[in-house]
Amino acid sequence: MLTRAIARNVGHPPRKVRRVTNAIRGRRVSEALAILKFLPNMPAREVYTVLASAAANAENNYSMDPDELWVTNAIADEGSKIPRFRARPHGRASRILRRSTHITVYVSDDPTEIPRKARVNARRH
Repeated sequence: MLTRAIARNVGHPPRKVRRVTNAIRGRRVSEALAILKFLPNMPAREVYTVLASAAANAENNYSMDPDELWVTNAIADEGSKIPRFRARPHGRASRILRRSTHITVYVSDDPTEIPRKARVNARRH
């Protein structure tokens, strides 16, 4: 059974969050949490909390065993953008977009629900 957790408008750009989510897709939840704990990337902390929340949702709402959970999918979608301005020469200004991300993590107790692209990591176990 699939369970998910969502964090909206996380203050990191989607491109940087996708590097973190690609590292955990298709792995066991315990292994993914260990990877996220030691990744040097800043968005790893937010992805860690979302993954821990998804595992807690599965355990509390559906009585799944947290040791048997797999990360079936981890998605980093584009959130809202906040316009900012930076001073430029000759009294001008240029526009900067502060991007945010919506992070969604799906966990399941069935490893066959992992998409085909992410199954490379799951075959080793």
